[in-house]
Amino acid sequence: MEQNRRNFLKASGLIAGGAILSPLAGYGYNSAVGDTIKVALIGCGGRGTGAAAQALSTTQNVQIVAMADAFKDRLDDAYKNLTAKKYKDAAGKPVDIKLKVDVPDDRKFVGFDAFKKAIALKDVDVVILATPPGFRPSHFEEAVKNNKHIFMEKPVATDAPGIRKVLELAEEAKKKKLNVVVGLQRHYQANYREAIKRIHDGALGDIVGGQVYWVGSSPWMKERQPNQTEMEYQMRNWYYFNWLCGDHISEQHVHNIDVANWVKNGYPVSIQGTGGRQVRTGKAYGEIYDHHTLDLVYADGTVISSQCRQFEGTWNRVDEAFVGTKGRIDSFDDKKTILKDYKGGVIYHHDNSNYRNPYQVEHDELFAAIAKGEYKFADAENGAKSTMTSIMGRMATYSGKQIKWEEALNSDINLFPDKLAWDASPKIVPGPDGLYPVAIPGKTQVI
Repeated sequence: MEQNRRNFLKASGLIAGGAILSPLAGYGYNSAVGDTIKVALIGCGGRGTGAAAQALSTTQNVQIVAMADAFKDRLDDAYKNLTAKKYKDAAGKPVDIKLKVDVPDDRKFVGFDAFKKAIALKDVDVVILATPPGFRPSHFEEAVKNNKHIFMEKPVATDAPGIRKVLELAEEAKKKKLNVVVGLQRHYQANYREAIKRIHDGALGDIVGGQVYWVGSSPWMKERQPNQTEMEYQMRNWYYFNWLCGDHISEQHVHNIDVANWVKNGYPVSIQGTGGRQVRTGKAYGEIYDHHTLDLVYADGTVISSQCRQFEGTWNRVDEAFVGTKGRIDSFDDKKTILKDYKGGVIYHHDNSNYRNPYQVEHDELFAAIAKGEYKFADAENGAKSTMTSIMGRMATYSGKQIKWEEALNSDINLFPDKLAWDASPKIVPGPDGLYPVAIPGKTQVI
């Protein structure tokens, strides 16, 4: 079960002394690297550094061998943090960090094209894509073209053209048998897996309603610095610009929306809702809204309500609840994942005594499959469609219109800049008062 990839290719790639290649040969299973799985980290911010640390914490022999970021200071900080961390091998013994992070200066790449240089390295087996999500489609394209296995963070795009590209590449990755895991980590969390399996098996009957929430406080914000170009400022403060982030309905609430889609085993046919900027109205908060409320309407008529907001000092909830014809689930809290009938009887109560961090599990399972030479994960299609659901929700709140799936997916509005350079201009820039234009329901066009 733990044979390395070289042995896997020897065993499955040659039949009866002939030269019949395994369908996996040539598509990311590099027989020249023995049992070491070599990783390139693309995007060296907090999430990228965390994902790299989780890759290094699997039981496989994993090395970070290349790093890429638009900013040198972020790459340097990530390298410092990774090399300062204490790691242990599968037996729990300390490992020399040089065996885990082997990134000399000539494999540290900086700039807008840095990702291409890191992904193109021949001995890289896996790429971690953790830049701001606006870059995800082009980085995913490069990884698939170079036959790499992929871990990519959610969301996977910020507009419909990006989603269409990811869906096309998802099919190409399947043909090449490239493992793709998307960081919608609830799919790797035991209580979600077990409860939703039972829901799909009919434990609650037909799902006829539900609520999904990411109701919390504001994240970080970066102040504009002297002599920054507009491009650098938006890149540094990326959370507040749609071409980079997609609004927090995509960057954050996509997790909960994805659970609604998972439970319903489908995607909404239409969405309507409302949102705006009630609290975060200053120049530093770019163009995004601070709250969204939606009705997600599925093909069978089921309506799932969706709320996300980022207000300080208010009631918080990050969770999901669903109602079926036979019963309900009120929470996916680790200790409260209980399916109940309408007489109060417990249908299923998840035992959380063996809890494993899903952020780690998604890497554990990905790297285990790669080490065994297995093609097991194809998360990109669902990642794209759940991201599209969140973009569709943004379209609904920004426009004040009911938005249908096909018109949203076929929208030709491209948020990405025409040119990537530090002196180039993004498509959205501040007015004379320093404020960015903000969507106005009833006036803003989104299709």
